[in-house]
Amino acid sequence: MKDLLRANKGFILFLCLFGVFRTAVADWNPIPSASMRPNLLEGDVVFVNRLAFDLKIPLTDVIVARLGEPNRGDVVTFTSPQPDKTRLIKRVLALPGDVIEMRNEQLIINGVPGKYQVAEVTRERSHGAELEAVRMDETVGGTRQRIQVLPQKLALRNFGPVRIPADHYLMLGDNRDDSGDSRVIGLVPRDKLIGRAERILVSADYQGNWMPRPGRFGKSLRADAAEN
Repeated sequence: MKDLLRANKGFILFLCLFGVFRTAVADWNPIPSASMRPNLLEGDVVFVNRLAFDLKIPLTDVIVARLGEPNRGDVVTFTSPQPDKTRLIKRVLALPGDVIEMRNEQLIINGVPGKYQVAEVTRERSHGAELEAVRMDETVGGTRQRIQVLPQKLALRNFGPVRIPADHYLMLGDNRDDSGDSRVIGLVPRDKLIGRAERILVSADYQGNWMPRPGRFGKSLRADAAEN
């Protein structure tokens, strides 16, 4: 055993450093579902900055220091507060202290209704069915992002108003009618945050012909600031 370790010490050191890097500094996250369409597609792999919010002891979830706070519009990865502890990726829409509600798909944050402008109408498949998909530019709470709604699909389109407590966040998928987000799993405590998804590293059509989608390589995931 000692000879084996000695012969492979360089590789073992590499694995240890690689594990430290992925759990404490930066990571990547493949997109397995349609919940963030149209901005993230199945087959995208996103770069996650694990130092955006917290410094953690490598290979653990123990927080050593806070390095930053999520902003509205950030796309973040986090551990589900539900018992299954699934790793999820959604967009932050409400911050601690906010009062948020949804009425017929329209978000209202701190009493100010969001504005919506239709960008395109297309067709998409959802759980085996082909449905009309309406893509809109949503301007709400100081940010602007492209979202998608599926009018024919049964979905939770109304909730609240809800006041967000300290160190909690409300997360929504950009594909609003096909996302298991805070409307299902509840508010997300801050200590469940993993990092901020900054951009798409690579992308391939794994549901089709597995061809790369080079036009998506390096695409930023930052939300735009809304114009006053």
